[in-house]
Amino acid sequence: MGKATIIERQMRFQELLIQISTTYINSDLSDIDHLINTSLKQIGQFVGADRSYIFSYNFNNNTTSNSYEWCANGIKPEIHNLQDVPLSHIPQWLDAHKKNEPFYVENVSLLPRDGEFGLRAILEPQGVKSLITIPKINNNELIGFIGFDSVKKLNTYTNNEKEILFVYANMLVNVIKRKENEEHIQEQERKKEELLLDLSEKNKQLNEYAHAVSHDLKAPLTNVHTLVSWFLDENKEQLSPKVLDNFKMVLSNVEKMDLLIKGILDYSTIDRLESQEIKVNLNQLVNEVIKTIFVPDHITINIQNTLPNLIGNNWRFRQVFQNLITNAINYNNKPKGVINIGCTNKDNHYKFYVQDNGAGIKAEYFERIFKAFNKLHNTGSNSGIGLSIVKKIISHYKGEIWVESEVGKGSTFYFTLLKK
Repeated sequence: MGKATIIERQMRFQELLIQISTTYINSDLSDIDHLINTSLKQIGQFVGADRSYIFSYNFNNNTTSNSYEWCANGIKPEIHNLQDVPLSHIPQWLDAHKKNEPFYVENVSLLPRDGEFGLRAILEPQGVKSLITIPKINNNELIGFIGFDSVKKLNTYTNNEKEILFVYANMLVNVIKRKENEEHIQEQERKKEELLLDLSEKNKQLNEYAHAVSHDLKAPLTNVHTLVSWFLDENKEQLSPKVLDNFKMVLSNVEKMDLLIKGILDYSTIDRLESQEIKVNLNQLVNEVIKTIFVPDHITINIQNTLPNLIGNNWRFRQVFQNLITNAINYNNKPKGVINIGCTNKDNHYKFYVQDNGAGIKAEYFERIFKAFNKLHNTGSNSGIGLSIVKKIISHYKGEIWVESEVGKGSTFYFTLLKK
């Protein structure tokens, strides 16, 4: 073969490799087996091999297995016979691969006869006359090899061809690794989706359970309150002050329990509520809320600017403002309490605030107060669920809620709602 012919062959070999590489890069790897088998055929035919293949090393079991194979017409496949081959059968090329070198046998018939498990005894029954195997290295770790068998004739590989086969081996490593990464990401996404669905179902079941239990508890609690009230009305003149105080304590605790159950019902209703999304006039809604709650004479409530109209559920929005305003009233310890309600127009959302000049909150409690059953003061008028209801509703509408406060000077609760 002349020098010009050798150069031309090397150029064509490199062009073939570039073509295969481009195919790998542009493919979504949904059919990686087809891509690899096609490239094994292309490379095998170019170098004049009759069988090309890929093996993986398993150093835990000290075996190697054939994972991909291409055979020319008339050549018997061997992939099913070459699974879990002991590494002790191929020490020569394993040693070469560990050094990141190819293992090349130009003429199998010249190999020594080294027993029934020797290399010659393995290759000759497969009709192999020549072969070359190239190690696959991933992150400096030997993971397998590619190989090319010549069955019909002896085959010679130049150093340049060996180098090109090394490039091809690296391409295979990268494409398989890319496929594994994609499969790993898909598996993680699948598990994440399953987890979210499972959590959603568990939350739904938990809310339904809380709703059912709370609803069932209200009837006997109402009966207890009614019976105690009737008993006091009919017998209070005959009861001592101490007994009367005890009965009043019973009524007080029943009322606290009723308030707590109402809070649980409200909390569990948020997700159960049918989506009745309408345009809600928040100015009208807030004024209605103020009229329906008890506002002591020493507290003034100001709506500082015009609140917007928003698409949403009227009950949910009412719960937000009712709980925030009620909290601002309950925790105001000033002789003249002031509550300011307002809104700032942002690019894609509205930023609302409910501000008071009350007792204030320590910074270490800023996160805790939004969790269910957490309250800073043990009062009968507070179930400890109000702010958790507010947070759940704001989260439902993809908004955020937070508090800024200074002890003794008051608190401002901010929350955002998207315009659309």
